[in-house]
Amino acid sequence: MKKRISLLLVIVMSLAMMLTGCSSSNSASSNSASNSESSDEFRVGMECGYAPFNWTQSDDSNNGVKIQGNDEYAGGYDVAIAQKIADGLGKKLVIVKTEWDGLVPAVQSGKIDAIIAGMSPTAERKKTIDFTDIYYTSDLVMVVKKGGEYEKATKLSDFKGATITGQLNTFHYTVIDQIKDVKKDTAMDNFPAMRVALESGKIDGYVSERPEAVSATAANENFAMVEFAKGEGFKTSSDDTAIAVGLAKKSSLKDKINKILAGISEDERKDLMDQAIKNQPASK
Repeated sequence: MKKRISLLLVIVMSLAMMLTGCSSSNSASSNSASNSESSDEFRVGMECGYAPFNWTQSDDSNNGVKIQGNDEYAGGYDVAIAQKIADGLGKKLVIVKTEWDGLVPAVQSGKIDAIIAGMSPTAERKKTIDFTDIYYTSDLVMVVKKGGEYEKATKLSDFKGATITGQLNTFHYTVIDQIKDVKKDTAMDNFPAMRVALESGKIDGYVSERPEAVSATAANENFAMVEFAKGEGFKTSSDDTAIAVGLAKKSSLKDKINKILAGISEDERKDLMDQAIKNQPASK
């Protein structure tokens, strides 16, 4: 009888410990973002490969910020905005270099506090994360070879038969479908890869936002930017061409960051972008 009672006690205690462990695990998971937000660091995720919004450089010139975990630094418009937000929050800015597809999971899990990476607050993304107010707005353009048959294009139909691509998992890639009879090439992971593909002749052009296109043409004299005539370009929503800070759902940082962004004038934002374009490394 005693053995049976002892066995029952062992089973009950084991179950209690298992339930306690599960509860602790769930609690830790749900509080990961809030714990990160309460630290003295402002951890920002970005690709560090989307000039002039963000790039990787070898030193801290032009206010570059060290990338966590290696000897490289991040620079660009996003870094400048992130620094202003960090200063406004009274926190140290930490750049966490993250692949594009990993940014949303990273902010959801609390690995980073915010995504500041040229990300548009699309309806699809709003289902999984929150966004602040807009900190930049741009237009879609095409980057092509200078002196090539598409340099003088002014409308989408001029790209009939052209081989065009865009970045993977972005609306840049989906809008290519608006071009009749286009040869839609496989989406690429990042902009440096698309620049290499364009230089080699693998593609005739890639879809981009104006700042990146200005950056690309400044970095490579063989590239040209195609800006479409009014009403002849890609049809997009305002959310598609706007850029905002991505946050975990119900993040306590949202209102604070919006207040900081409201204090950055349009002239200052333009100056920051002009500086980013000027300072970008030639190879980025």
